Amino acid sequence: PIAVVGVTGVVGREVLRALHEAGFPAEEITALGTDRSEGEEIDYGDESLSVERATPEVFRGHRAVILAVPHDAARTLAPAAQAAGAWVVDVSGAFRADPTVPLVLPAVNADLLKRPFRGRIVAAPSPLTTAVLTALEPLRAAFGLRRASVTALFGASSAGRRGIAELEKQASGLLSGRDEEVAVFPHRIGFNVIPQVGEFEGAWTREERALIDEAARIWEGRGELPVLSATVFHVPTFYGQAMSLSIDLGGAANEKQIRAELEKSPNLKLLDAPAEKIYPMPMLITADPTV
Repeated sequence: PIAVVGVTGVVGREVLRALHEAGFPAEEITALGTDRSEGEEIDYGDESLSVERATPEVFRGHRAVILAVPHDAARTLAPAAQAAGAWVVDVSGAFRADPTVPLVLPAVNADLLKRPFRGRIVAAPSPLTTAVLTALEPLRAAFGLRRASVTALFGASSAGRRGIAELEKQASGLLSGRDEEVAVFPHRIGFNVIPQVGEFEGAWTREERALIDEAARIWEGRGELPVLSATVFHVPTFYGQAMSLSIDLGGAANEKQIRAELEKSPNLKLLDAPAEKIYPMPMLITADPTV
């Protein structure tokens, strides 16, 4: 069986959806959460899962544990799951900077899992790193890559359920003539754009710095590292991320060649017919799970 911890959160629900789409039956999934969510029913395809409380004892007998929880909880639960004999996939970010824990993006460095490493914990990169490197890797592998500049737009769901609730409350309040309280974001997110995701660490915010650092780890040993820069905004959409990439390839390539590399990648879906008003948009995320 596979245990998913944090199933009532935004990320946890997406993990369950991905497992269902991958064909894992409900009887092989254990849904775990906090004391507060114990006993809740969570949709799993046409079935439902009852949420159990996440304790070290519950991990026994599971071959894999996926952690979609806050950093502090992951720091406690990951060693417990490992001690119970499970492989741990941490998507919280708690272990991304730990040099002893493999940072794995399957579209780029899945081969890392074939090499010996200490422990049974594997870290997943941030959503921004995942999106950027998944898009860039086919072009880097085919033509080389000197530099890339990223402008990314994060929806409220990047701050979890509290972020979604705050946007919903502020939008409703402002339309009714009320100025609602700011609690989750550094400024009002309703009808606003905030050029800060995470705390500032020098010239970069934590999210921008994470992309640069994580990309260096994931691309390590795969030729000369490209120069990356990023600017990340919070925007008043509920779900999804959008990004614009400006890239300098290592070799010559025309539009047809670039399109061909992107189209043949099993990790990407190309939406590019501007004359027909077909292009990527955050609203498509909730309508088409393959986007």
